[in-house]
Amino acid sequence: MATPTNAQQPIALVIHGGAGTITKASMTPEKEAQYQADLAKALDAGYHILESGGTSLDAVTAAVKVLEDSPLFNAGKGAVYTFDGEHELDAAIMRGDDKSAGAVAGVKTVKNPILLARAVMEHSDHVMLSGRGAEQFAKEQGLELVDNRYFDTQFRLDALNKAKAVMQKLPHQAAIRLSPKFHASWNMGTVGAVAIDRTGNLAAATSTGGMTAKRYGRIGDSPIIGAGTYADNQSCAVSATGHGEFFIRYQVAADICARVKYAGASAKDAADQVIQQQLKPIGGTGGVIVIDRLGNVSWSFNTEGMYRAKKVEGQPAVFGIYQENMR
Repeated sequence: MATPTNAQQPIALVIHGGAGTITKASMTPEKEAQYQADLAKALDAGYHILESGGTSLDAVTAAVKVLEDSPLFNAGKGAVYTFDGEHELDAAIMRGDDKSAGAVAGVKTVKNPILLARAVMEHSDHVMLSGRGAEQFAKEQGLELVDNRYFDTQFRLDALNKAKAVMQKLPHQAAIRLSPKFHASWNMGTVGAVAIDRTGNLAAATSTGGMTAKRYGRIGDSPIIGAGTYADNQSCAVSATGHGEFFIRYQVAADICARVKYAGASAKDAADQVIQQQLKPIGGTGGVIVIDRLGNVSWSFNTEGMYRAKKVEGQPAVFGIYQENMR
């Protein structure tokens, strides 16, 4: 545990469980309660570390690990299926003080990819590892490995079968993801966390199973530093969720922080500028969670819903799923 050096800095944690076509009409009270329970469990795990004087890095790691272990979210246990019926997982983590970062892509047998991303950051000379090499490194680091079938869930299998049925009717690969017949939630689904600790250090972490029916070793924005994950003590920490190709092309996470750092925008305004004004008009669906260097927390999303929760010192925890209560 870190020793607090600035007792005046309020601690804060924000988490998300992915964005997409999430409506009350499609959500039962029982299922909504399950989502909120797992979000609360993740929020509590991360916030307890901050409250005990721990680091933002430990807090985001703990929160994301809880969400990876839940079958409800598209990361870890609940990861979507690839076109070939397997699971390929990505994750990234970054600290805001020295901009150290670690990421993994396309791993199939690592139970908690966020732990591997952190190991890459702390115990290797690299920022990103992928595939078999990343799994070899995980084994050397003593991380828990599982059979790929561990990540199977019936809900995700049903989504794969529906997606493949749509894909068979569309002749051009590039047109599939933009077709109204292709359910928006199949393009996205991620978990993430951002935090600030008592020392004022920021951290961000993101983990995902990627897109339903993805092919050819596709990698999204989540493990790409600056696209889906970013932290800088001079501006903010961001974790994103959405249609990754857009988030990569527009370097969403880094752009938000750059608007804060160089243009003097508030983190909330910067997030809205990118998510609502830049991405939404071109079909870039998704959202972000943000904490700035002063501990101000916010989120922005242009989809019907985003699973999210936040806890700021001295304030009650806040949970949300749908568009209402955006702030």
